Amino acid sequence: METLPASSARCFWTISLKANNSSDEISATANARIDWKETPEAHVFKADLPGLKKEEVKVEVEEGRVLKISGERAAEKEDKNDKWHRIERARGKFLRRFYLPENAKMDEVKAAMENGVLTVTVPKQEVKKPQLKTIEITA
Repeated sequence: METLPASSARCFWTISLKANNSSDEISATANARIDWKETPEAHVFKADLPGLKKEEVKVEVEEGRVLKISGERAAEKEDKNDKWHRIERARGKFLRRFYLPENAKMDEVKAAMENGVLTVTVPKQEVKKPQLKTIEITA
């Protein structure tokens, strides 16, 4: 498996846990995973965000070629008569920032969400190869 680029940042969800209808809350964090691949045409990011609607996710471009993906999963409404045995699904806010290389076309970023998977595509500029000109050497 390939090592992730140093530019990829970590993302954490805030999780609140309650045991047996207790009012005591335990805090923890869970990592939200995002894959980043580079194709000849684009940088492609895929995030598994099950249960989130596209209105709960935000994709932004910041200065300095920074792609920002953030969102929030709200806690379920609790009924006083319910007895929870375990709550493990992440909820709360998450935030990721990715620093993109110079060939990224930041003004052409596209995002789509389907079946709980967010796909962000950042097209790449065509890298022009420097033209080589041979100089004749005179005597």
